[in-house]
Amino acid sequence: MKVNNFLTASLVAATTVAGAKINNAAKMEGMMELKEQQWSAAAQRGVFGGSKMYKKKTSVERCINGRAGEYQCKNIDMHAFLSHEDLGSEDLRGNDIWGWTSPDGREFGIVGQTDGVAFVEINTKTGGLTYLGRLPTQTTVVSWRDIKVIGHHAYIGSEAEGHGLQIFDLTKLLGDGRPSWRKPREPVLYSIDSDLTAWYSGFGASHNLVAHESTNMIYAVGGRSGANARNTTCAGGMFMVDVSDPANPTSPGCVSQDGYVHDAQCVIYTGPTAQYHGREICFNYNEDTLTIMDLTDKSVPIVISTTPYVGNEYTHQGWLTDASMTFLLLDDELDEMGGVGPSSGNNRTTTYIFDVSDLAAPVNTGFYQSPAKSIDHNQYVIAGLSYQANYGSGLRVIDVSGLKQDPTGGNIEETGFFDCHPEDDDVNGVVEFLGTWSVYPYYESGYMLLNSIERGVFSLKYNGRGKAY
Repeated sequence: MKVNNFLTASLVAATTVAGAKINNAAKMEGMMELKEQQWSAAAQRGVFGGSKMYKKKTSVERCINGRAGEYQCKNIDMHAFLSHEDLGSEDLRGNDIWGWTSPDGREFGIVGQTDGVAFVEINTKTGGLTYLGRLPTQTTVVSWRDIKVIGHHAYIGSEAEGHGLQIFDLTKLLGDGRPSWRKPREPVLYSIDSDLTAWYSGFGASHNLVAHESTNMIYAVGGRSGANARNTTCAGGMFMVDVSDPANPTSPGCVSQDGYVHDAQCVIYTGPTAQYHGREICFNYNEDTLTIMDLTDKSVPIVISTTPYVGNEYTHQGWLTDASMTFLLLDDELDEMGGVGPSSGNNRTTTYIFDVSDLAAPVNTGFYQSPAKSIDHNQYVIAGLSYQANYGSGLRVIDVSGLKQDPTGGNIEETGFFDCHPEDDDVNGVVEFLGTWSVYPYYESGYMLLNSIERGVFSLKYNGRGKAY
């Protein structure tokens, strides 16, 4: 395996693998504790105020002169808003979000909350939101929940001890076939005992879920407890669940070769490294490295490369930029707070650019910095635009289509944003864990859902330009 970086001199300071893994565990636990402290302090300030503080929005607020209602924006309109209280949560706190489109084109959101998930339907003509019901947490209330969809089933994991994998049939949301805004109906409280297609308890807790539709695989990654915790033989790596039959999930095992995995993107590879064509390749974000693996043979996972980078504090998540599979973007969750690497001295959200044309030797070719100070969390790339969920600075849309022309990121441009956390606007952002958790930008209608930690779910629509290259 070959390791590369655009500032290779920093590798002189590398520690042993064992020491690095211990340090990573401490970083992760410390970061989770810090988040809980910040959220507890926010609760004492009354930030989690529910519907009394954050009023329901049922009509569009256009982004005019940099504002959509109370929120700063650029080229993104707000079409609707429902608070976590409007969505049936008693704890009033949000986290992850994902979506589903039915075969007849209806669009639904699965809104993560500390005490379960809420289901909404989007009016594809207006962007309006209708609350349909909720599914409670399988065990206890906890801050971390993650959702993915394969086919017409939602897969829900959580850091709650013993939570496992909830498998929920989303066709239950279709009702009599008419959209909810045409025929209103009472929200349904779904049962964890009678309304799940299946409950898979094999791995206990998880921090994130990775879905690979092409292979019908759910990879549960991370987790503080259970069969995939750090102190197990699985080491917090990828716990594999085959959901080819959602009613009877099975596991071919776990992937422990590079230890704890925080998040990943898996593809059937068609990129420049010819020897891996047609194989299942996963791009893993492993706390201190970008780790690329071949998981074609589930009984023999292969580490192709592990690549560190300057500015690493906690490698969190990332995404390939297009179907050529030549470049990917990586976000680090602690570099802005630590003020290291490119973030040193400015605390602006930093996105790292990797040339992965040679899977055995990725190269960190450059980086992009947001105009705002904020911590990055999740991003997804569609048609040359990256939709980034950046905690306090909200949804940021950046044009990344020109990396072939300039791999350093010099031609990346922010083309839109919606900041759902106005409390820090007067100082151009504060580096803390409040605001946007994640965004789902994949609906054919062009609407997007943003899940705010303290507020609720926003229905948004980007009206800026497309990719430049």
